[in-house]
Amino acid sequence: MSPPEGPVDGPPFRPRRGRVVPLVVGAVFVATCAAVAVGMGALGTWGPVDQLALLALGVAVALFLARYAAIRATPGPDGLTVRNLMLTRTIGWDEIVGVRFVEGDPWVSLELIDTDVVAVMAVQRVDGAHGRAEASRLAALVAAHSTGRQGLDGER
Repeated sequence: MSPPEGPVDGPPFRPRRGRVVPLVVGAVFVATCAAVAVGMGALGTWGPVDQLALLALGVAVALFLARYAAIRATPGPDGLTVRNLMLTRTIGWDEIVGVRFVEGDPWVSLELIDTDVVAVMAVQRVDGAHGRAEASRLAALVAAHSTGRQGLDGER
């Protein structure tokens, strides 16, 4: 029997609304920019450069929103790879002191041994019960990979 494929510590953490909404908004934004660019060109108000500039703006916004939709945190045997909006960082399990998800925070934060705090945008409060369950799963992973560390702080 072959070993299971995929991450050792379960599936990646991904936001629910944080995946669907940006992709839909990005597609609508590109379509709107394209329609306005074609319409303004047909009226003779805009030239081709103006039309291309508006279309390029629509594509740039859609690419930014696609990056937002790609937010995730992937657990592995050596640590957690956190892909937030701009940066991707791998944090070793031994570096994580605690998992914080206090009332009012939009997403989970990891407290690190060097007193740094790293946001994990993949686990979001807007996802309701799913977000809370994922925060608990992350805290359990941290606890399983480390000794003498805190669990989930601030869950209400």
